[in-house]
Parts: sequence; C-alpha cells; structure tokens
Amino acid sequence: MTLTENPRGPLPGPSHPTAPERAGRREWTALAVLMLPLLLVSMDVSVLYFALPAIAAELRPGATAQLWILDMYGFVLAGLLITMGALGDRIGRRRLLLGGAALFGAASVAAALATSPGTLIAARALLGVGGACLMPSTLAMIRTMFRDAAQRAKAVTLWTTVMASGISLGPVLSGALLDHFWWGSVFLVNLPAMALLLIVGPALLPAAPGTGRRHGRFDLLSAVLSLGAVLPTVYGVKEFAKNGFAAGPALAVAAGLVVGALFLRRQTRLAHPMVDLGLLRRPAYGGSVLVNLLAMAATVGFAVFLTQYLQSVLGQSAFEAALWSLVPAVGVMAAAPTAAALAQKLPRAYVMAGGFLVSAAGFGWLATTELTTPLWVVLTGCACYAAGLVSAMTLGNELALGAAPADRAGAAAAVLESGQELGGALGMALLGSLGTAVYTAAMPATAPAAARETLTGALTAPAPVLEAAKSAFVDSLGAAAAGSALLMLLASALSYGLLRRRA
Repeated sequence: MTLTENPRGPLPGPSHPTAPERAGRREWTALAVLMLPLLLVSMDVSVLYFALPAIAAELRPGATAQLWILDMYGFVLAGLLITMGALGDRIGRRRLLLGGAALFGAASVAAALATSPGTLIAARALLGVGGACLMPSTLAMIRTMFRDAAQRAKAVTLWTTVMASGISLGPVLSGALLDHFWWGSVFLVNLPAMALLLIVGPALLPAAPGTGRRHGRFDLLSAVLSLGAVLPTVYGVKEFAKNGFAAGPALAVAAGLVVGALFLRRQTRLAHPMVDLGLLRRPAYGGSVLVNLLAMAATVGFAVFLTQYLQSVLGQSAFEAALWSLVPAVGVMAAAPTAAALAQKLPRAYVMAGGFLVSAAGFGWLATTELTTPLWVVLTGCACYAAGLVSAMTLGNELALGAAPADRAGAAAAVLESGQELGGALGMALLGSLGTAVYTAAMPATAPAAARETLTGALTAPAPVLEAAKSAFVDSLGAAAAGSALLMLLASALSYGLLRRRA
C-alpha cells in the first residue's frame, strides 16, 4: 500500500462534498401550509372582478375611485416586492412572513367592513403591503427548506402552479361567494389561511438567524427609490393599456425610468446593496428573469381578450366565463410536473425552450380563431399555450432561485416576481394596443363611434353592427394571439441561447 492510500476509503475533505440534506415530512408539510396563503395572495389580484358591482351599489364610488379599488392592491404589491424581499433577507424570512400574514388578515377584515370608498382603497393598499411580505418570502423559504435540487424543482413546480392558478380562481371564488353572501366575504375568506400560517408557522418554518449581519443595515433610501421606480412605471404602462398613449402616463413611465437609473446607480456604490447586480448579470438568473417577463407579458396580455371573447362574443355570464377559463389549468397541472421530470434527464434550457415552443404553437392555434370556431377548439389552444408556458416558467423560477445564494434568496425572488409584474403590465399595453388597432381597422366606417372603439360600445348597437363588431373583435383576438406567439418564440430562443450551458 502506498503512502497516499487509505484502506478505509477516501479521507473526507473539500474534494469529496457530501450530498445536500434532503427535505423530510416537516419541510413538505411546511410547504403545504405556505401554499394556501400564496393562493389567496395571488387571487386577490382578480377577486374583485365580480364583487365590484355590489361594492359600487353600496359604497357608491366614482369612476376614478372604482379604478383605484381594483388597482391599488396590484400597484402597492409590485412597488414593494423588492423592498420586502431584501428586508426578509435581513430580519429573517419567517419573521417577515408571519408579520405579512398578520397584516394581510387585519387588512382583509378592514376591507370587508369598509363603509366608504376611501376606507376600502386604504385597506387594499394594506393588503398590497401584506402580499409583498408574503410572496417573495414563500419562494425564498423554498430555497432554504429544499437544498436538494430535485426536491427544490418539485417544490418550485408546486409554487408556480399555485401562483398561476390563483389568478384564474379569483373570479370563480368571488362569484361563488357572492351567490350566497355579501361582497365583504371575498375578503374574509383570507382569514382561515392566515390564521393557520400564524399558528403552525413558528413551529414548521425554519428561522434564518444572523442574516442582518451578513447584509449590513437596511438602506431606506434604496427602498424609497425602488418604490419610486416600479410604481410609476407600472401605473403608466397600465394606463397605456386602458386608455392609449397620453402625456400623464408617459411622464409617469419616464419618471419611473429615471428613478430606476438612480436606484441602480446607488446599488453599485453600496457595500451591501438591496439588489445584487452581479447576480442579474449571471445568465442563469438574469436570463430566467427575462424569459419569465416575456411569459407573463403573453399570458396576461392575451387573458384580457379571452375574457371578453367568452362574455361579449359568446354571450356567457361572468361566472360561466370564469369557469371555462379554468380549463387551461388542467393542462398546466399535467404539464408542469412532466417538465420538471424531463429537466432531470435533459438540459434544462432545452426543456424550457421546448415549453415556450409548445406555448407558441398554442397561441398560433388561437391566431386562426374565427367567429364560427367551436369553443372546444379555442379551449384546446388555451390549454396548449398555458401548459407550455407554465412548464417553462416553473423551470425558470427554479433555475433563478438555484443560482442565487441562499442568504439572498428573498431579494432574488422579489426581483423575479417584480419582473413578472412588469411583464404583465407590458403585455396588457402592447397586445392591447395591437388588438385595438386591428379591431378599429376591421370595423366599418359607418358604424357608430362607440362601436368603432370597443366591442363593449357595440353591445347596444343594431344587430348588423354588433355582428360586425364581434367579427372584428375575433380578428383582434387572433392578432393578440399571433403577437403572443412571437413573444414565446423569442423566449424560446433566449432560453436556448442564454441558458443552454447552465446547470
């Protein structure tokens, strides 16, 4: 035996790393507890779609107040994601998560008992603060609890599926509740999930002591700058989607971009920045953020057209339309685990690129929709694009989370989710503008002005005008689907080009 040999096997050392500890029953139980609040937080974006008429009848808000009741939650949520993600890395994600759950529950009660539009808007803002505490913390907790890559992939698959399903389930839940209860019930349904998290969370969720010492003091100015960058940008883009180009929203976007540049400049000068710009330059992370932004642009931008198609073209009630819109979720639930399993055997970039190609095929299918196309054909195309898109997004989320250091998982998750929020707003603006242009061009010049602008404006017009408007809207839906297909092809190319050499 030579001097370098050891009869008992190789000596332990850095050249023989041990396998990461696998999660057990406690971690999976904790994940299940986290999923219910996540579902409700994502549902709160769309839960008021049915409740707004009842709220308007009782509280009598003006047109502007109605818009703020709908949008305040999403604006505050988007604006605070980065701040809360970084804060969780410093004070501990469990502490922030439980604080967010308490605030979300209290704000839900305040919203349910609101007696004026101003009170409800303020409660929706507090719900946004609570949601911003919860969303990045749930994803960052996965990075902490699941160190094994295969287990983490399964956990992120579940997170992404729940997140995507919540937006679709919101209108269905609110419609079912409003059939039996008053409008405040759509907020009170949040309470059991938040109470469960507060009761069992301290025992099940891991603490992260000492994070503050590793990240330095929390930089308040960076938090203000991040809010000043995201909030006006998202507001301006959403206004473009609703009302077209105008000076006010353009100034808001410009101001947001200027403040964003100041935010990024400050991050380069801090010893402990809120956002690690070096992480964004890594293809595994920055590339995942980019392709997920494109994915959200396609899915949110097209969802507006699908909802109007079901209600205004096919004549379904809002509740019927919400139920039919759940059909694509069946494809998602089957495809996301399949994609995660394939990623264990094939390069992840190839699976992501393939998922986006499947999504592009689904959108291409929908681009051929005509006024006489059967509903099952449309829903098949929707299931196809949703399955491919969410499968690719799941892998992108997992790749980005795995590329981030564990002690910065909160900030990394927040940037990822902020990109998705911005992508949704951009999709509504870009695809909405494309669809509006096609609709206007397809309408006869003799139609009333209101009918030439929107399908809603044609619903009270004579039958020939209404039929022309429906046909023009189907053309605009096809154009939006074609635009979404192009976005998915771009995302597929970026996935292959940026991520194919990344583990």
